[in-house]
Amino acid sequence: MAAAGTLNLQRDALYENALIAQGLKRHDAELLDQLIVQYQHRLLRYLLYLTGSREVAEDLFQETWMRVLTRGSQYNGNARFETWLFTIARNLVIDLRRKRTASSLDELCEASEDERPFEVPSEGPTPFDSLSSRENSSIVAEALLTLEPLQREVLVLRFHEELSLEEIGQVTSAPLSTVKSRLYRGLATLKPRVSSVIRIQEAK
Repeated sequence: MAAAGTLNLQRDALYENALIAQGLKRHDAELLDQLIVQYQHRLLRYLLYLTGSREVAEDLFQETWMRVLTRGSQYNGNARFETWLFTIARNLVIDLRRKRTASSLDELCEASEDERPFEVPSEGPTPFDSLSSRENSSIVAEALLTLEPLQREVLVLRFHEELSLEEIGQVTSAPLSTVKSRLYRGLATLKPRVSSVIRIQEAK
């Protein structure tokens, strides 16, 4: 029964992706409005974490949807819409950084990333979940902004946006081993920073 339910969900997702692809090819304004309503909070949050600036994030937010409107025919429905959407947004961030600093987002991270294997458990609370309780959510949000950009990005895509590791690889144009390495490093760096702030607050 569980396998059948999963299969039905996959079929529904593929059907929804196909409908979105067809609508974007027709430049369906009503569909675009629905997509903006559905994904606006997730997209803006992703851009905020990626840029660290609300003003820049809001500008890129608008530009991302303009790209969706003008290049909608490029979406073929083979991947989830949000994967394609976040890829567009990320490329705009990289373009902006290149214009401003002549460097890409990748160059802001350390040059060498070790390839220690790291698997995110499919069931049960993750290390990120244990940190992100309702009481600690603001602390985690602030701590995320102190991470290396690529580590922060992977954590946001994995735990906020719930993309699979393979989908994160598509968005970031990185091999799976690199995605896992960034995730491992990000979690390893985030945990002591959050724990330190919590200890300080509890001692007051």
